[in-house]
Amino acid sequence: MLKSVIGALTFLFVAGSSLAYAQESPPPIPSQANFKALTDARVGIVKATLQLTPAQEKLWAPVEEAIRARAQARYDRIVAVAGKQGREVDPVELMRGHADALAKRAANLKQLADAWAPLYQTLNPDQKERMRLLARHVVRELRDGVDARPMEMHDEDECDED
Repeated sequence: MLKSVIGALTFLFVAGSSLAYAQESPPPIPSQANFKALTDARVGIVKATLQLTPAQEKLWAPVEEAIRARAQARYDRIVAVAGKQGREVDPVELMRGHADALAKRAANLKQLADAWAPLYQTLNPDQKERMRLLARHVVRELRDGVDARPMEMHDEDECDED
């Protein structure tokens, strides 16, 4: 089962990144329902990959809630950025907006780390290794996405500029 989950995860990331490279124009914004379905799939993949014990399952709810809150915040940023396309850019407001978005991302990421901490302490070495592999893969995909993204689609969610 683990091999099939990892295979599916790999397929999703490879197919998604290939499509991103092939597109010239910004991709359409997914509907709220589609974004939720993708988030559900990602949550399911993480949970299945970790193969939680019944005791660990009790610690999963805050992690899932934090993952979903972070995904919703990302969706809201995507919609906000798309709504501003085609408008005249005020550089000062752009910097302020970027600073606000980074502050919100930092708060969401801290919430996610705080939610993971109790569960992570209970993971066995195999589970921790699988979590590290997932985290490494996700970070690589985010970095590649930033490198491939056109400047006009600047999305604060995946950028670590000053």
